[in-house]
Amino acid sequence: MIALDTNILVRLVTRDHEGQALRVKALFDLHEEKEGVFFVSDIVLCEMCWTLDRSDRHSRDEIGVVLAALLENRSLSLESPQAVEEALGVFRTVEAGFPDCLIAVKARLWGCSKTVSFDRKMGDFPGVEIL
Repeated sequence: MIALDTNILVRLVTRDHEGQALRVKALFDLHEEKEGVFFVSDIVLCEMCWTLDRSDRHSRDEIGVVLAALLENRSLSLESPQAVEEALGVFRTVEAGFPDCLIAVKARLWGCSKTVSFDRKMGDFPGVEIL
């Protein structure tokens, strides 16, 4: 298994650096028949979403499409696929960013009674208390 850093996924999605994007595509092409060959951590997904939102100015809908595509990509092994899928569903219905959605979902899945935050955008989440 090969772990992917955030910048690899960002190049794949944005193609903002053509030479690097071509190298990422070649890496994926080289392993296209292998299922689960690339590991993507939750931190990498969160950094990617932040980068797409802040640096590249992608819309929430575009970020949702990217996350859904990553969930469906057979060559990727996500660290927490169930949590990512559930967080994506929440992300599509609230104002908060995907990283906040993943924080709340993972806390619930780990058995936490609630997540406390100062972030008012998380106020609509089930199981989140604004402190």
